[in-house]
Amino acid sequence: MERQILMQNQMRERQMAMQIACAIKRKKASLLFPILPLGFIFAYQVDSAYGTLNYRMRGEAESIMESEHDRLDLPLGTPTFESIEKARRAKSSLSSFLEK
Repeated sequence: MERQILMQNQMRERQMAMQIACAIKRKKASLLFPILPLGFIFAYQVDSAYGTLNYRMRGEAESIMESEHDRLDLPLGTPTFESIEKARRAKSSLSSFLEK
């Protein structure tokens, strides 16, 4: 699996090098525009595979849970048994009304 990933990375690098070489030879900058967003995508993939992306995401989630707990509150608060039963009764009475 690791060999396959390394081979794919080398093939991507070679394709990018060929695109850059063609753009330099033809002196057309428009051929280089797709490389910029693809570079960001490639960097994100490498960071998620080999870097510390998951650790940083976990750390950010933990800091949000500790310091910004109010952002995690549900709209209208936590569901209670009474609110669930009220919604269930309203739904059943609406469906029985529509059947008539």
